[in-house]
Order: sequence, then C-alpha cells, then structure tokens
Amino acid sequence: MSRVAIVTGGSRGIGEAISLALKAEGVKVAANYAGNDERAKAFTERTGIPAYKWDVSDYDACQKGCARVAEELGPVDIVVNNAGITRDGTILKMTYEMWKEVIDTNLGGCFNMAKAVFPSMRERKFGRIVNIGSINGQAGQYGQVNYAAAKSGIHGFTKALAQEGARFGVTVNAIAPGYIDTDMVAAVPAEVLEKIVAKIPVGRLGQASEIARGVAFLCGDDAGFITGSTLSLNGGQHMY
Repeated sequence: MSRVAIVTGGSRGIGEAISLALKAEGVKVAANYAGNDERAKAFTERTGIPAYKWDVSDYDACQKGCARVAEELGPVDIVVNNAGITRDGTILKMTYEMWKEVIDTNLGGCFNMAKAVFPSMRERKFGRIVNIGSINGQAGQYGQVNYAAAKSGIHGFTKALAQEGARFGVTVNAIAPGYIDTDMVAAVPAEVLEKIVAKIPVGRLGQASEIARGVAFLCGDDAGFITGSTLSLNGGQHMY
C-alpha cells in the first residue's frame, strides 16, 4: 500500500520540489496551499498531485484539512511542514501583527499539523514528520527576529516531539536549508544576494531539488532509526 503524505506549502518553490520527490518515491501526495487558487490548479494539472486549500495557522482548518485528505487518499503517514512566510523588519519597525503572523504560520503551523495527524500515526505505529527550519533559525539574521524565532522554535519542537513518537515508530526530524534558489530569495536585491553567495563555501545557491532529496530520505520506511535530528543543507555556510 502506498504511503500518504501532506506537504504544506506544497505547490510552489521548495514545497513543490518536495511534493514531486515524494511522488517519485511512490507516495500519494496531497499538496496543501493557502492562497493562490490559479497557481494551485496549474500545479495539479502539471504534476497530477491534488492540491488542498487551508491556512496552517488555523487550528480547526488543519483538523478538517487533514481529515479530508485521510478520507480521500488514506491515513496520513507523512507530514512535511514546509509552509512559511516572511514579514521582515528590524524590531523598531516590526509591528505585533508582523511578529504574530510569522510565529502563527511558521511555528504554529507545525503544532497544528502534528496535532491533527500524530494520534493516528501513533496508533498505526508508523509516521514521518519532517519540519523545514532554516539556517536563520540556527544562526540568526538581521531584520528577522520573528522568522528566526519561529524557525529556531521548529528545531526545539522537533527534538521534543521526537521523544514522544520514537517508541511508536513515529520519527520527527528537521531540515535547515541555507539560501535556496527560490522566488523568496530571488526577491533579495542583487547586491545583497551577491554578498550572501560570497559567504557560501560551495559558491552557489542551493536548489530546491537538493532539499527535496533530504526530505525524501527522512520520510523513507528505512529511516526509522533517525529521529530528533536536524539535517543542515546550506553549502557549508553554517556548521555546528
């Protein structure tokens, strides 16, 4: 029987690459998205992967969305918490709303999704949860106290939940990407991006497909001895 996966933010960027990588492994994938209906429709037409719309920062929406996926595709075996937003600014300029939106989506979304699927995974003695952190959650980043706090929180969340799931065959791991060649990074001014790339030992931005390969590995049936780990995929920019 094929495994069933939900990839949040799964219809674009890194999320799309993850959805495609899991599909290539024979997994039945549901790609969650929050806003752009036309882009999600085009994604489904292009990939054959169904897209499901809900806001991961909404607890009730996650409960209903995951239940719908389970009803239509089968019990959820894999969740990849990839959905994330940025609302950058120094703390002097950051509003409470900018702080709350990022925390609620990037970190709260991990809780909401895990809460929706963890009981069933535990009962069936199998589960794979992979949370997408960030190099900026490990090292910090100027003008991103909200994003860095949320992503750092994801790494702690991962280690704690891993301890709850381990004896039940539910692994929980994180991936901390560095700077990846996505729309979000493309929006960075060229002169700033040049300085960023200069600090990456391999001398280039990462590719979404490289992150996806790491996710697919951690989601495999044969990855059951790996839990509570953070896999840093950043071209050597930050090592610890």
